[in-house]
Amino acid sequence: MRAFRGFIIKEFLHIFRDRRTLVILFGMPVIQLMLFGFAIRNEVEDVRIAVVDWAQDPVSEALIDRIDASPYLRVVPGIRHGQIEQAFRRGEVKVAVVIPRNLARDLAVSAGSVSLAGAAPDDIQVAARAGPPPALQVITDATDPNTASTVLAYLTAVVGSYQLELVQGSGGSLNAGIGMESRMRFNPELRSVVLFVPGLVALILMLVCALMTSITITREKEIGTMEILLVSPLRPGLIIIGKVMPYLALSLVNVITILILASQVFGVPIRGSLTLLLAECFLFILCALGLGIFISTRTSSQQVAMMVSLAGLLLPTVILSGFIFPIESMPDPLQVVSHIVPAKWFLRIIRGIMIKGVGLEAIWQETLILVGMTTVFLAASVKGFNVRLSG
Repeated sequence: MRAFRGFIIKEFLHIFRDRRTLVILFGMPVIQLMLFGFAIRNEVEDVRIAVVDWAQDPVSEALIDRIDASPYLRVVPGIRHGQIEQAFRRGEVKVAVVIPRNLARDLAVSAGSVSLAGAAPDDIQVAARAGPPPALQVITDATDPNTASTVLAYLTAVVGSYQLELVQGSGGSLNAGIGMESRMRFNPELRSVVLFVPGLVALILMLVCALMTSITITREKEIGTMEILLVSPLRPGLIIIGKVMPYLALSLVNVITILILASQVFGVPIRGSLTLLLAECFLFILCALGLGIFISTRTSSQQVAMMVSLAGLLLPTVILSGFIFPIESMPDPLQVVSHIVPAKWFLRIIRGIMIKGVGLEAIWQETLILVGMTTVFLAASVKGFNVRLSG
């Protein structure tokens, strides 16, 4: 028994002396809890909304103020009616509300005029006129069905609250309210597969390219074959190219397979240029390969490489990319961190091409960011191999 106790004590000492093991045992649970706790939210916040006010009367201005005062909605000024479609394609807004002309006049009131207390500046009068109630045209970006439904519910609540103020201001004589004509853009059937398939492309590519590359190269370091490569006549750049070529080819095959299945089996549309889509996927594959090689140059074992890849790449790809949870609903620090997650920019690109049918003019900024990240990661990988070679 004494020997058994000594063995257990030795194992505890071994764990506490290994800093990497301590980080994995105690640091990872804390990081995961904080990340999931702050990122996973059902509510949607800070939704950008465009409002086109054809009425230009006190009632419409008061309605816009109510929308902008909501903690969940943020009115983006300066977007005209002809710019709505482009704003949707660029991802500048999630919702567009078109207020009809003569909103105040068309509000049916049984009395000759009513004072709308609390709805606008003092002494706002609305002339009575029989007829159907006015209706707001609400256009929602349904690329994310959950967000679209939630935002529409928020907007309905705001309009309903404003309508209640009108009723109270009229002394109960208001017999018709403000209607809403809703239209879902890009995904009218609200199919969740339209949201998840582009995200799965990013996740699978990151898994195949970054994780498998880092593990494979680290395994060669463990068994000693990497040292043979480093003393060979091949330059580090050629070694890296030789290592990534199989994964590059397999990843391209995966992309084509996923796109065929998504289109033919799940009915996910590819509305944009297929050539542009494949080019952007190729760019993201290079970025993921660069990340995998960079991790392999900084780790010495497969276990550490796997943990770093899972914690530093796959979790952010799922949580901080907008794959499942809207980034706009996350706390500001997590939104800042999401800027360094390559999958965030790739998801904007692939969703824009597949679902919205945009061209390079709408995604050039995201493309430049991915190009910059890819260049940095590949350069760091080559430098890491040079350091090992000189050492």
